Amino acid sequence: MANYDYDVTFIGSGHAAWHAALTLRQAGKSVAIIEKDTIAGTCTNYGCNPKILLEGPFEVLEELGHYKGILSQDVTVDWPSLMEYKEQVINPMSDSMQQMMEHAGIDIHMGYGKLQDAHTIEVDGKTLTSDNIVVATGQHSNVLDITGKEYAHTSREFMDLGEMPKRITFIGGGIITFEFASIAIKTGAEVHIINHSDEYLGGFHTGHVDKLMNKLKVEGVQFHSNESTTEIVKNETDYTLKTESGLNMSTDYIVDATGRVPNVAGIGLENAGVRYSKKGVEVDSFLRTAQTNIYASGDVLDKDIPKLTPTATFESDYIAAHILGMNPDPIEYPAIPMVLYTLPRLSSIGVTVAEAEEDDNYTVKTVKFGERMVFEYKNETEAEMDIVLNQNKQLVGVEIYGNDAADLVNVLTFAVNQQITVQNLSSMIFAFPSPSSGVLDLLKFEML
Repeated sequence: MANYDYDVTFIGSGHAAWHAALTLRQAGKSVAIIEKDTIAGTCTNYGCNPKILLEGPFEVLEELGHYKGILSQDVTVDWPSLMEYKEQVINPMSDSMQQMMEHAGIDIHMGYGKLQDAHTIEVDGKTLTSDNIVVATGQHSNVLDITGKEYAHTSREFMDLGEMPKRITFIGGGIITFEFASIAIKTGAEVHIINHSDEYLGGFHTGHVDKLMNKLKVEGVQFHSNESTTEIVKNETDYTLKTESGLNMSTDYIVDATGRVPNVAGIGLENAGVRYSKKGVEVDSFLRTAQTNIYASGDVLDKDIPKLTPTATFESDYIAAHILGMNPDPIEYPAIPMVLYTLPRLSSIGVTVAEAEEDDNYTVKTVKFGERMVFEYKNETEAEMDIVLNQNKQLVGVEIYGNDAADLVNVLTFAVNQQITVQNLSSMIFAFPSPSSGVLDLLKFEML
C-alpha cells in the first residue's frame, strides 16, 4: 500500500466537509482540510447563519404587525447596530470551528488546493498526498455577463452593508432575492425586483408564491417581470440599470442574485480524471467520482435533489460511513424539507401539490390553520398548509405558508418520512396549547 501523507483530505471546509472530517478523525484516520477562503465555508460565514441573524429583528416586526391596535407599531430596526451585532456573533465562528478541528487532530492547510492526480493535491506550491480525497468546494455567486457587471453586488456583500441603501434593486426571481427583499422593504428602502421571466421561486407552491408576492407588493416591493438586464451604468451619485425592453432603473445599490455556480473550475479535476460539467461534479450512487478514491459532496455535486446545507451534511456523514466501511450501501436520501426564509416563510417536504395534482393516487387538502387557530397563531390569519395523502391516507407531502413554516415542516418531516396515518397521530400526546399541537389536531381531522 502506498505511503500517503493523509488517509483522507478534504478540499473545502464547509458542512459538506467538516462533519465527515471529524468522524473520520475520531475513528483514527489521518485527516487534512484545505481551505482557500474562510474556515467553515459559506453557510456559516456568509450565508445561512448571518442571513437568519439579520432577519431576526424583522421577524419581530412581522409578528408585531399582527397586533395592530393592541401593540404600538412605532418600532424600527437600527441597521448599523444590527450589522455590528452580526459581526460580534458571526465573525468568531470561523476561528472557533478551526480550533475545534485542530483540537481533534485535523491538519488545516490554508490556500488554493488543486488536484495534480488522483492522490496528489498542490496547495500554493506545497504538495500533499492522500489515499482518499473529498471535493467539497461548494458554489459561488453567478455574475451576469453584461456591461457594468462590476457595479453589481453579491449576497455576501449585501450582508456586509454598513448602511441600508435608500433604493435597492435585485436581479433575479429566486430565493436570495426574496429573502433579502423581505428584509430591505421593512427598513423603508425602495425595493425593485428585476426578473427575466414571469416565474418566481421555482420549486415552491405557486399559490403560496403568489400570496407572498402580493404581500410584498402591498408592503411596497415593485416587481418587473420579463425584463432582461443588459447594462449597469455608474452615474455621479447612483446607478442606472438598463433592460432589453428599454427600462431604465435608477438605484443606489444592485444585487446580482441570478443563481449560484458550482466551484469546479481551476481545481484540477481533469488532472485526476474526475468528470464534471457546469452543473457540478458527476458522482455515482456512493458519491464517488469517476476516480473511485475521490468523493464529492455538497453544493458542488451535479444532482437533482435540493442543494441545501442539510443535504451537504447528510452527504458528508454518508461519505465518512462509507470510507470507514460502516455503510457499504448506496446513499439513500429521505424526504428533504425546504424552507424559504422570507416574511412569512414558505416550506415544503415530500410530494408537492403540483406533483399530486398530476397523479390520481394522491389527494390534496388545504388546512387554513391561521384562520382556525387565531390566537394560537398570533393573529396570522393567512397561515395555511396543503397536505398530500396517498391512497392509504398516509401523509406523503406538506407545503406551508406562515411565520412558523420552518418549525412546522421539521415536525412534519418525521410524519412524511414515516408516512404516518391518523391512527399513528392519535396514539401520541402533544403539549397543549402550543401552536404545533393545534396543527397536528387539525391534521388528524383532515386525514380521516
